[in-house]
Amino acid sequence: MKNRPLDFLSPRSIMVVGASANPAKRGYNAIARLLSDGFDGPIYPINPQLTELRGLTCYASIAEVPEAVDLALICTPASTVPEIIEQCGAAGIQGAIVLATGFSESGPAGERLEQAAVEAARRSGVRLVGPNTSGMFNTARQCNLVGFQDLRQGSVGILSQSGNMALSMITESRRHPTLGFSTYIGVGNEAEIALHEYLDYFAHDSDTRVVATYIEGVRQGEAFLQSARALSTRKPMVLYKSGRTPSGQSAARSHTGALAGDITLCRGLMRQAGVILVERSDHLLPVAESLATQPSARGYRVAVLADGGGHATITADEMSDRGLQLAELEPATRERLRGLLGPQAPVDNPVDFAGASDTEPGLFADCSELLLADPGVDGLLVVGLFGGYQLRFSTTLADVEEQAAQTLCRLQKQYGKPLVLHSLYKHHNTEALQRLEAGGIPVQDSLEVAVHCMAALCQYGEVQQRPSPAPNLRREALTPLKAAAEMLDAVIAEQLRVVTEDKGRALLKLYGIDTGETCLIQDETALRAAARDFGERALAMKVVSPQVVHKSDAGGVALNLRGEKALLQAFQRIIDSSRRYRNDARIDGVLLTPMAPAGGVEVILGITRDPQFGPVIMFGLGGIHVEVLRDVSFRALPLDAADAATMLTEIRAHRILEGVRGQPPVDHDALIELMLSLSRLLQAHPQIAELELNPVMLYQSGLEILDVRILLTEKPIR
Repeated sequence: MKNRPLDFLSPRSIMVVGASANPAKRGYNAIARLLSDGFDGPIYPINPQLTELRGLTCYASIAEVPEAVDLALICTPASTVPEIIEQCGAAGIQGAIVLATGFSESGPAGERLEQAAVEAARRSGVRLVGPNTSGMFNTARQCNLVGFQDLRQGSVGILSQSGNMALSMITESRRHPTLGFSTYIGVGNEAEIALHEYLDYFAHDSDTRVVATYIEGVRQGEAFLQSARALSTRKPMVLYKSGRTPSGQSAARSHTGALAGDITLCRGLMRQAGVILVERSDHLLPVAESLATQPSARGYRVAVLADGGGHATITADEMSDRGLQLAELEPATRERLRGLLGPQAPVDNPVDFAGASDTEPGLFADCSELLLADPGVDGLLVVGLFGGYQLRFSTTLADVEEQAAQTLCRLQKQYGKPLVLHSLYKHHNTEALQRLEAGGIPVQDSLEVAVHCMAALCQYGEVQQRPSPAPNLRREALTPLKAAAEMLDAVIAEQLRVVTEDKGRALLKLYGIDTGETCLIQDETALRAAARDFGERALAMKVVSPQVVHKSDAGGVALNLRGEKALLQAFQRIIDSSRRYRNDARIDGVLLTPMAPAGGVEVILGITRDPQFGPVIMFGLGGIHVEVLRDVSFRALPLDAADAATMLTEIRAHRILEGVRGQPPVDHDALIELMLSLSRLLQAHPQIAELELNPVMLYQSGLEILDVRILLTEKPIR
């Protein structure tokens, strides 16, 4: 049933169950809207009290309708829905939209009613949108079952967990003269159709070029990411996600768990899936419009053409914040620009007219052609007053601006590069600005929005160019190594969740991860023998106890120990301190490891199981700085090498990994291989809830793992 396509969202026939003669009811408004919009298929009102409505024959029951219908709009109270869905199934109806409230959002009784509706849908083979949904529309079919007015047909699809957010986008679109919509789906409670199934529908909908999505949460996060990734290979998906505050789950156990609820997790996972994430609701529609009308960029090198230094500076700052680069113009380009603008004009990028355009706004087109023709430019941002020179200076400039606008549209198509334009005069909607919009160049009234649109075009260009995931990369569990499974089963048999560090290091070694030289010490005799074996090397000593997770907090760590005497003193101090910290702690001994060489870079690698998206991996600066700086990157598991490499460049401090102040770059290959090995380990052992290596010391050649923490799930994962 779940594999059945959602073709009914492009219906050729519609039934309205609960049709009404009352203009205040949805059962009347839906039929009136279908008729006024020119829906060209049959409409079947169902109401036993009526024989005719708006010129249509009414039927007393679903069974009396003379043919199978694609879609039923159910406008009746919640209590009637399960029985109506059974009747829809018996009549061969493919899908039903349930508008009523009073289901799972209302409490336990509503949850039971919703479950009954879902069971009826599954028994009868009816796909169910909602309940508690605002409805849907499909402009290509003239099917408006929401009641939104003045819908303009176009190529932007909307998928939303909020009817009000959809309404705000429809309302905002009136400020964009050429922006139109294809299909809107209000998912409601998502009782039967999951969010990712709607993404699959949009992926194959030929009327949709970009999908604008609003979500608050995801129930089947792993399936959502897979569908989003498949969708993004075909067309852009823009997402605004609310509810981005930290969940706090597992915060007491690891840094990874504490940070996983942060918006940083959403950023990383959406980038991995190829989704364009916006973090302001008023950016969602402009970004979607740009992606629907503009070609994507081949890189992140952007030229800026401005008619004022202030706007140029703000644009450059905003570009830096969004990861865009100021393109380095070729000498020939700069020379030609100087010939157009005079010796006083800055032409290094940003290019500033320095007043030359005040009397000749046609220079916008001339300079844009030079910049778009430059092979080092991937996209062009034009910012300032264009379209308003006729208002700011002289009405005689109107014709010049209109001709320049036509030329800009031609140039954008000729060079196949994105051109985003910002104008202070957008709301004046001059003829020049109208020609730009009609030619596929949206005009933005905000510099920040304009830069965000360009950044999205660059990001989607990256998505289109990235390689497909490795064919052997699967989300299902790998076969675990027998020795590793037995080790974890033994911990579970003791009704423990914490895997002590000695066992954790042994587990990593089974999967080919070098954890260095270690020695578990349980008494002073063994400690003296270890002191002789290690000689004068500096050692670290840590308590080993399933009840002492944060060893430093318990006084369970001693560093830079040399010689037998220092080891014996530290051993007793750690045991005593750990017992004071947790008097019921089982002390298995201490772990001795050689101190890591100086000069490395501390990073953290952590894996946790996010309640929405499943297993995720985190990378960032390590040691004590991770929660303070929060400079981390996330990806969903399983991980491939390309995802891992991107994570390393995503943190703000990524230049440290390349070597700064005379330090050599770290061994990226060793770090990426460690990340891939951890991904395979988690795939093989779903009983691992969290795994954290903090810190890992990175060197020019190789790395060393200084601390290992592993936490098992409370309940087995099947």
